Amino acid sequence: MEDLKHYPISISEILRSRELVRAFLKPTQLIRYDGLSRLLAADIYVKHENHNPTGTFKIRGGINLMSHLERSGVTGVITFSTGNHGLSIATSAKWFGLDAAVVVPENSNPAKTSAIRQCGAELVEAGSTFEEAACVVDELCQERGYYYAHPADEPLLINGVGTAFLEVVDDLACLDTVIVPLGAGSEAAAAITVFRALCPDASIVAVQAESSPAAYQSWLEKRICHAANKTFAGGFATGKAYEVPFEIYKDGLDDFVLLTEDEIYDGISAAFYYTHNLAEGAGAATIAAAYKLREELRGKTVVLQMSGCNASPQEIVEASRRPTLHEGYKQ
Repeated sequence: MEDLKHYPISISEILRSRELVRAFLKPTQLIRYDGLSRLLAADIYVKHENHNPTGTFKIRGGINLMSHLERSGVTGVITFSTGNHGLSIATSAKWFGLDAAVVVPENSNPAKTSAIRQCGAELVEAGSTFEEAACVVDELCQERGYYYAHPADEPLLINGVGTAFLEVVDDLACLDTVIVPLGAGSEAAAAITVFRALCPDASIVAVQAESSPAAYQSWLEKRICHAANKTFAGGFATGKAYEVPFEIYKDGLDDFVLLTEDEIYDGISAAFYYTHNLAEGAGAATIAAAYKLREELRGKTVVLQMSGCNASPQEIVEASRRPTLHEGYKQ
């Protein structure tokens, strides 16, 4: 089998991935929202990756990876996840006729774990954190001979994810700033690869939870860092940076925003108020980040990546109690 772990990450590979992804997915919408644009005094567009079949951008990478695994004769795949990556692997494996096992931390988002089971994948609950769940994967991988699909250090995932940003460039010829969530890092790495090649003047900004800041600290210090991992937002819930995406985002990002847990909830509330979408914490965080950067973004054309919508009912209820970011809009 070819060495998929060392597959190149490049604009040419992302372009090659586009046809594979299009066989399964329609392009997601890029919508300009008047209310957000007035609130921020900028042209605000939202890229709705939450409209994909799994409710997240990650399915793009899953499709690209599974197409290569199928050609290589692999019969099964295993991974660890807080939810969305596991759902992507479970769904794309089913589409390609491969077995799948997903290890998740105990007490993970029940909406995500239920969806993984419904895809026919084996769900294994182990450990209390993302990293503890990862420790179980090695054992199962050796027992079953499955391919280990790492949630971040997997070039084919990043190339597949990059197809979303090709769609942004197709729809919006000129843009100033792109804001993306950063957890394990595949989305940020993909955005950097596409925009640095096709829109080199665009500023790329990442957003992460202040209570799970491993990627931010790694970017700041230019080395892999471990940090506390206490956020409710599963898309941000990683306690370390991962090597493959880190090597891309450590010098590829222009700025980085940290959000408190309250600010993440505010983002969920604002996503519903302005876009009528029930986004999850990481998926709505780009709106909260843009609000935090509103003075810097004034007058610019800005794309916000709404990366996912798989929030738990409890998170939606909590967000509904918060005031939206509309106070400034009343002026």
